[in-house]
Amino acid sequence: MSDKSAAILRPDQLPVNDRGNGARTIPLVTRTCGSTSLINGITAFDPGAKIGLHFHNCEESVMILEGEAIAEIDGERIPLKTGDTTWIPANVPHRFLNESDGPMRIFWTYATVDATRTMVESGVEQSIDEEHEKAKRARAAT
Repeated sequence: MSDKSAAILRPDQLPVNDRGNGARTIPLVTRTCGSTSLINGITAFDPGAKIGLHFHNCEESVMILEGEAIAEIDGERIPLKTGDTTWIPANVPHRFLNESDGPMRIFWTYATVDATRTMVESGVEQSIDEEHEKAKRARAAT
């Protein structure tokens, strides 16, 4: 028997982090629910939304839950549709874009709870935990 409890997470009942540029994230499995080896969540993209080119210190997998996306991975643009899934090795520059007229949602998983994001343009590195905490503070301030 485990000393940890399972968690049931309901995205429609969890806080949404505004990432800017028409993207919003709902963290799901994180340290908060007891995870020690991975984190995941859902990010929704409005039509025309995109996230800046970045890379992580760990592997990432992204599944398209809804709509159509462009995955830009290591300089290659790949069209994706609902159900398509990516695996991106650590330190490979990538981003996801919604160039369609409809909504797009992705389900992402990082292979460690200590995941970081480094923005290619600025070189700024931040832990995913820090990103989520910043968004939480911003929500509380409004």
